[in-house]
Amino acid sequence: MAKDHGPSIKNDEKYEALRDDGMSKSKAAAIANSEGASERGGSSPPYEEWTKDDLYDRAKELDIEGRSNMNKEQLIEALRSN
Repeated sequence: MAKDHGPSIKNDEKYEALRDDGMSKSKAAAIANSEGASERGGSSPPYEEWTKDDLYDRAKELDIEGRSNMNKEQLIEALRSN
């Protein structure tokens, strides 16, 4: 049985499995909380179609360091490698 990670995690078992696989807490939480989305993508458009502001906001959510100095291509690269 999975540990209860509180109300911020919707699927505790999925969260624990992702963390055991070495995924960061924020990324594991995002995937565990996404309803109907698979681990490899959901219904969002590719990052190339996002605005720089949207990419920056997502990088901020994931606490990517140096994001304020990145251009659009660097933000995409950082988001994909996170």
